[in-house]
Amino acid sequence: MEAQTYNSLIPGGGFLIQQSTPENTFTPEDFNEEQHMIIEMCTEFLEKEVLPHLVDIDLQKDNIMPGLVEKAGALGLLGAAFPEELGGLGKDFVTATLINECLGGGHSFAVAMAAHNGIGSLPILYFGTEEQKQKYIPKLASGEMKGAYALTEPGSGSDALGAKTSATLSADGSTYALNGQKIWITNAGFADVFTVFAKVGGTQFSAFIVDRGTPGLTFGEEEHKMGIKGSSTRQLFFENCVIPKDNLLGELGKGHIIAFNILNIGRLKLCAATVGGGKLALKTTIKYAKTREQFKVPIASFGAIQYKLAETAIRLFAAESALIRTADWIDRKEHELLDSGRHDALLGAAEEYAIECAMLKVLGSEALNYAVDEGVQVHGGNGYSDEYNISRAYRDSRINRIFEGTNEINRLLTMDMYLKRAMKGRINIMGPAMAVQKELMSIPDFSTDDTPFAAEQKVIDNFKKAILMCAGGAAQKLMMQLESEQEILMNLADMVIDTFQAECVLLRAMKMKQSGNDKATIALDIARTFIYDAADRINHAGKNAINSFAEGDEQRMMLMGLKRFTKADNFNAKDARRRIAARLIDAEAYCF
Repeated sequence: MEAQTYNSLIPGGGFLIQQSTPENTFTPEDFNEEQHMIIEMCTEFLEKEVLPHLVDIDLQKDNIMPGLVEKAGALGLLGAAFPEELGGLGKDFVTATLINECLGGGHSFAVAMAAHNGIGSLPILYFGTEEQKQKYIPKLASGEMKGAYALTEPGSGSDALGAKTSATLSADGSTYALNGQKIWITNAGFADVFTVFAKVGGTQFSAFIVDRGTPGLTFGEEEHKMGIKGSSTRQLFFENCVIPKDNLLGELGKGHIIAFNILNIGRLKLCAATVGGGKLALKTTIKYAKTREQFKVPIASFGAIQYKLAETAIRLFAAESALIRTADWIDRKEHELLDSGRHDALLGAAEEYAIECAMLKVLGSEALNYAVDEGVQVHGGNGYSDEYNISRAYRDSRINRIFEGTNEINRLLTMDMYLKRAMKGRINIMGPAMAVQKELMSIPDFSTDDTPFAAEQKVIDNFKKAILMCAGGAAQKLMMQLESEQEILMNLADMVIDTFQAECVLLRAMKMKQSGNDKATIALDIARTFIYDAADRINHAGKNAINSFAEGDEQRMMLMGLKRFTKADNFNAKDARRRIAARLIDAEAYCF
């Protein structure tokens, strides 16, 4: 496979057919002094303004959430990445991502804030006219105005373009009348401005800016939800809701461009929030395990408990590594596009890495799911009681596998984008896939390489070959029918997601080792454990895929190839997890 040169930028999805070096990989260990200061500021904000008031927040008492959003705005946390001329701080994308992660442990507040400064503000920032941006963005950046995003309808969840809400242009061409209904609208109870999607003439899917208080706009009661109870969620009803023609956002009939491009960024930021939430849940669980005694010893001393703590940290480390690597790619691509004169550089950069954003949404939400589920288990019966915050974390986490497109949709999107980009020539998948098929017919390479990390790198290279073999075989056999074979696409997506994380973790550990970081040894334990376990998961998903489309000699050859490509050296994962757990227990927190 082709090696990347220093400072080169892998195109979206390109990690599957290209290699990176540790030197070319941005990691959390590369954060600068200002970013570390922002981490401290966000941590302090959570500890002082949010976490002591979680009960009141869940009860939506005394209009507490809008006040918290305003306090965050006063600190510059809402518009950190907005241009300075529009009231923001003009920070880079990595810093903006970091803020989302650090505040991700804020339960319902994290949801309200992310909805406000993400999908609630970015459509206007990137698709608004100059007048629209000047009117709204400075106030959204400060928190004086709060934003919301109205896309979902009763009959259109994952099928966003199936919306029924209509927008009718008046006879004199000066206004639009909106009619329809939106559901599950975050921040609806207090938002001042909404990005609303509707069809003009029944076909032209478009976006509009709708101010709170516009006649014809009414709201349902607060939804009674399983979790994130402090997040305002209401329905919106439009009955001849008349707005100025100038409130059309972007181009007529191009609302899908706004919806889908903003969702790319939203998916990455959701991953950031879930990583932050997972770290807080792990901290809570570690502290409980250290103080809870059974058989006259803390349960943290039990191997079964240490497994859960270590595995949670491994999954969070992997998600964090993939998140920050991708955020850096988007940041660098944004600057590249800015240099070429594109005004929508961030959206273009996020579209370039839409595959990675879809994967991040899945892996981040599922890492958090593991963290809170095992957190409740470590707490035992107490974990089922509202007296312990882990129960809130458990309830609040469940929505993340549904938000921003369900995890099933994002898995399908991952492979759909790969196939479409391959067909358009944006990424060369079939060439490497054919090379892997030829390799299957050759004698395996039994040579060894004793250079540091060579064995781990070879395993990951082989993971990629397994994906190319399975995806290439499925595409050749099923052709256009593949897009309707969702089970196979889901298997392939799982293989890709595990491989992406494995590479990110290894590159980060290698970089830590090369720089002399004192946590490098434990990072290598994390990397090797993740890779060791990923080999089995990838093998399982690959077998399911192959057995779904191949038969006879072809099936036997591919299964043999899969076995070859998912082989990992024997490794004592038990002892590695114990070493990881010891670090966690000593620090009483995620500490990598």
